[in-house]
Amino acid sequence: MRRNMLIADLRRKRDIYNADGAGASMLRIMISDGTSAMLYYRAMRLLAKNRLLRPISYVVQYVNKVVNGCLIGVHADFGAGFVIMHPIGVVINSKVRGGMNVTLESGVVIGDEKGRSPVLGDNVFVGSGAKIIGGVVVGSNTKIGANAVVVKDVPSGATAVGVPARPVAMHVG
Repeated sequence: MRRNMLIADLRRKRDIYNADGAGASMLRIMISDGTSAMLYYRAMRLLAKNRLLRPISYVVQYVNKVVNGCLIGVHADFGAGFVIMHPIGVVINSKVRGGMNVTLESGVVIGDEKGRSPVLGDNVFVGSGAKIIGGVVVGSNTKIGANAVVVKDVPSGATAVGVPARPVAMHVG
């Protein structure tokens, strides 16, 4: 797997823990909830990019589903700093695209509707149980609240909550 992507993911997760006051070492990050789902995702993506190894990527996808309760489509593409805090119930469609520093909590669903899938910008946080469905764009520097259902675009710098989700605050960075 592209070593720099994986290292960026792990460093970002450590930064999140440290910002919360946990003072986590890289060893703690390696054994924390969600890290194996991140590792399986990066391995799966590497294998999927090679036509000859693509069938093995589906095996890795299956192992991630069984071990972590996390189903990420083989062709879902996230930039460096992709963090899964808690993998249980995370489901991501293969057509989803995400920028750098995307953070997901448990139970997040990012899915297709009528052949269209979401695109997430950089520095996006998605709270527990949130759903992002269809061909929506979630802008950069955005927070999606727990259990929100996003079916319309969310502008950059917004915090969106509710069912259906609507922006309730704008913030910078």
